[in-house]
Amino acid sequence: MMLYPAMSKLNSYIPNRYMLVNVVARRARQIAEEAEHSHIHLDDKPVTLAIHEVADGKLNAGELSTGLEEA
Repeated sequence: MMLYPAMSKLNSYIPNRYMLVNVVARRARQIAEEAEHSHIHLDDKPVTLAIHEVADGKLNAGELSTGLEEA
């Protein structure tokens, strides 16, 4: 199965695949936790929703926290 949306579109928001995987995984965990706490049934998997958020421009590399900043 091919990735939809295309990787070229996702790379316009997040420059490399490694960072894309990290961003999508982090957001997917947030979506799953929010749905669990709110007792909401998701029609799509959290990873799919996170990928579509990147493709829609809702997530990009400039707004990300790496967790490595000084406290």
